[in-house]
Amino acid sequence: MVVMAGTGGYEYLLVKHFAGHNIEAAVINPRRVRDFAKAIGMDAKIDPIDARVVSNYADVVTPKPMATKSDDELKHGALVARRNQLLELVNQETYLMKQSWDQDTRQSIRDVLEELKKQLEIVDSALAKLLKVDTANQRTIEMLQSVKGMGRVMVSTLLAELPELGKLNPGEIAKLVGVAPINRDSGKKNGKRFIGGGRGQMRRVLSMATVVAIRHNPAIKTFYVHLKSQGKDSKVAIVACMRKFITIINLLIKTDLLWQNKASV
Repeated sequence: MVVMAGTGGYEYLLVKHFAGHNIEAAVINPRRVRDFAKAIGMDAKIDPIDARVVSNYADVVTPKPMATKSDDELKHGALVARRNQLLELVNQETYLMKQSWDQDTRQSIRDVLEELKKQLEIVDSALAKLLKVDTANQRTIEMLQSVKGMGRVMVSTLLAELPELGKLNPGEIAKLVGVAPINRDSGKKNGKRFIGGGRGQMRRVLSMATVVAIRHNPAIKTFYVHLKSQGKDSKVAIVACMRKFITIINLLIKTDLLWQNKASV
């Protein structure tokens, strides 16, 4: 198995190449590799040292290989990534509009925003068409679309960002997404739990989908109300709902079942 550190997305071209030759590959978080290097006293950063650190890290941690993606899943990934880029550009231009006072400048920004929104519509249309023609994942798509509150963007993001869905246990899938609570206890002190790590983009989309599910999905809504009745902070309750949401979705795929829209705690 080939192990490599993430390099801002370039690594996936290599992963795709390896997959085409039936070679397993694992991509590890570069920040963790850097922390590991510092922990073993290798502060210098040059290519030969980095390669040795990655190798040592792999020996200690034994990362799991990435799930192989089909061509349609890779296409989903490319379109989802482009959609995120366009949204970021829209946010940037919107922010610049608020700062600008010059009318010509504001018109220029309006023109750019109009074009960006047209591109968003094109990408959204392409994602919708891909969901209909992706025969390899048709059953998975059917199960995901049976979930009340699940939009096309969430379905496409799950296909693109979480190919391990249905193959892991609840704790593993929650950790992979980054919604598993991390303890901060020492001696008699019980610190506040927090979440982190995992796949950030997947977590952000899951967060938005969960907010929608809290309003429209009976099971998630009931769970949220139950947590709030126990005095939980809204943010804590939403994160707990995110964890419940993704673990139930994971179970659906694992057991090949459609979502039953029944309220439960």
